[in-house]
Amino acid sequence: MNKVQVEISGLSSSPSAGGAYALLLKEMFGIRRIPIIIGAYEAQSIALELEGIKPPRPLTHDLVVNIIKNLHATVNEVVITELRENTFYAKIYFEVSGLSNDIDARPSDAIAIAVRLGVPMYISDKVMDIASFVPSGDETKEPKEDFEDELDDEIEDLTQDDQSKSSSDIKIASLQDQLRDAIEKEDYERAAKLRDEINKIQNQNFN
Repeated sequence: MNKVQVEISGLSSSPSAGGAYALLLKEMFGIRRIPIIIGAYEAQSIALELEGIKPPRPLTHDLVVNIIKNLHATVNEVVITELRENTFYAKIYFEVSGLSNDIDARPSDAIAIAVRLGVPMYISDKVMDIASFVPSGDETKEPKEDFEDELDDEIEDLTQDDQSKSSSDIKIASLQDQLRDAIEKEDYERAAKLRDEINKIQNQNFN
């Protein structure tokens, strides 16, 4: 099977899509992007790992990774293999006791495990050809606007554009306190939203 290596380019909520999230993958040595709609729990699990946020108790994907390690198995890669009736399918390829095998998985679960183990992620050429898009305009920039257009949705602004740097610093400190509190209470949906707001303020200050 011919395949293309991809990486995570973005993860955003879609308020009009019933709490679903949009995961944007991009090919590592090209410009094509592919959006995948995933559930809120899986999105939060991926986001927490990407941000280096460790919950006080292991999430389901953390538990799976712990089992893999305790069995001395090795995950080599995850591949999004098919697109049937607008549903993506994936496989996790692994080795245990010197034997190679693979198991079916939802792409969101496969990716949540991949980011925890640091293994490469791929999409089959066929799926990439069918479901990907090429962002218009400056292709050296992250295709935020193209991604939102592709999903027919806009990410809700969580901060005010006219915040001064000093007020932004105060806001970030307050949000970080709330983030720690949300994690301690295992309110991961709130934690993910707080994390997104912190990132947005920091990006505004950088720009």
